[in-house]
Amino acid sequence: MEAHFEINEVTKKLPKHLHKFIVKQPYEEYTPQNQAVWRYVMRLNVDYLSRVAHDSYVDGLDKTGISIEHIPHMEGMNRILKEIGWAAVSVDGFIPPNAFMEFQAYNVLVIASEMRTIDHIKYTPAPDIIHEAAGHAPIIANPEYSEYLRRFGEIGSKAISSSKDYEMYEAIRLLSILKENPNSTEKEINEAQIKVEWLQNNMGELSEMAQIRNLHWWTVEYGLIGDVKAPKIYGAGLLSSIGESTWCLKDEVKKIPYSLDAAKQSFDITKPQPQLYVTPDFAYLSLVLDEFANTMALRTGGLSGVEKLIDSNNLGTIELSTGIQISGVFSKVIKHKNNKVAYFQTTGPTALANRDKELIGHGITSHSDGFGSPVGKLKGINLPIEDMSPRDLKAYGIYEGEEMRLEFESGVVVKGKAITGTRDLRGKILIITLDNCTVTYGDEILFHPDWGVYDMAIGTDVISAYAGPADVASFEDIGKVSNTKTGKIKYTESEQALFKLYDEVREMRETDSATESKITEIFNVLQSKFPKDWLLVLELYELSVKRNFANQFEILSYLESLQQNDELSGLIENGLQLLNVKQEQV
Repeated sequence: MEAHFEINEVTKKLPKHLHKFIVKQPYEEYTPQNQAVWRYVMRLNVDYLSRVAHDSYVDGLDKTGISIEHIPHMEGMNRILKEIGWAAVSVDGFIPPNAFMEFQAYNVLVIASEMRTIDHIKYTPAPDIIHEAAGHAPIIANPEYSEYLRRFGEIGSKAISSSKDYEMYEAIRLLSILKENPNSTEKEINEAQIKVEWLQNNMGELSEMAQIRNLHWWTVEYGLIGDVKAPKIYGAGLLSSIGESTWCLKDEVKKIPYSLDAAKQSFDITKPQPQLYVTPDFAYLSLVLDEFANTMALRTGGLSGVEKLIDSNNLGTIELSTGIQISGVFSKVIKHKNNKVAYFQTTGPTALANRDKELIGHGITSHSDGFGSPVGKLKGINLPIEDMSPRDLKAYGIYEGEEMRLEFESGVVVKGKAITGTRDLRGKILIITLDNCTVTYGDEILFHPDWGVYDMAIGTDVISAYAGPADVASFEDIGKVSNTKTGKIKYTESEQALFKLYDEVREMRETDSATESKITEIFNVLQSKFPKDWLLVLELYELSVKRNFANQFEILSYLESLQQNDELSGLIENGLQLLNVKQEQV
């Protein structure tokens, strides 16, 4: 089956479960006005950001193949990105955080293929190609930052979500789609906004994923770097927003030295940020990331790790002290003293692995109805099962063909006949398989002989717990693609006629074929039929000034009249200033 995206040295390493999030870049759907919006934003950004962004930004534009004149083709970006060990794929808007992080762990930049409309030219709550390609891509050319991104994805993809996180993701995704689409009704937007605000105020204790998303937001999206009193910009959300890139450096926005505290600072994606964090350098980002990772169940394991997985109600993995990994949806844990795990239980398809490779005979077909096992030491025996030699095992009655009764310190009792054992390459025993087995905890039956053979995982402690499977090949479908799709914008006949004019102007500019009569003709049509359009007027003025046509003064006067509209004033002023700068350079 042919892949629906470009396969190269980087993307070929992507696991199959991520393929479903990738879509074909709908390049033919970008309108001539979309192209003009891209050009306007990029010209302003490069001019302004060359002064206020981290030095890596301008250098990175060249290294990553980002054109100022045209919305980039993904294939073209990939040809250049591969030189720095990265790739780009197109997706439909927001994708689930774990999937987003996992792409990043494979050095793949996820780019939302949509393009902001002219009504949201300053800022859009929806991820779009300006934000992704012009914001994220240039900075990854910096090796220190590139490694931070990869490492962030690696750690972030293991962060455990709460059951509310996915609901929040869907709510934000819907709101961003509705806000960007001009065909949305005010009622639809208000209802979506209310739901997001309600969820934000009722999330409860922040999950690992919520916290690491906060860290991502305050660094990768909205990060500042350097001196707190005079920082520079490196966050993609700021680099791609001509409004916020100016606003963020003003005194009204509080500047805070970046630290682990940022993990607790939530954000509102639909509003400008009242405070921002400043990292002294890119290397410091990795130090804070590692500090946060030390708090995650990925590294701490234990009872709280299993409880986090239960709360997530999603596929997750625990690893025991022997190295055996159990992947499934965790549904139950029995506590022992000192907050130890006495027994855990999954429900539905479960797979067992070691060193991230599924153990033969222990995939989801063998454990289709879940898996449960005691954890800990045997009562009255100091030597853990995992450290027992074959001679020790025989001495304690843990031997093939022997009837045995194992009572754990927690009170869990396993009775049955040993069939076999599974060991790793070092000889450490991972699983003991029993027939005619009963597992009890007090009066509670945890496993009954009628349920088949019993596989008991061996380990004294849960040393790690994280989202997703140990072996991605164990499960056929990981992650869920949202049912809420970014709808195609429906353009009126009038709008389509306007786009044709944009196309004509671009053709004149690129072929250097502008005439005064043609510019005047289009200008007159804009005044009579499209009195609210300002961007194409600005492009006409640019051509007229370049050729020193007499009609430039009439067009400038019209632009100045449009500036009486407060919403357009700054946009037109920025464009005029940019033209003046270019003229002075000439």
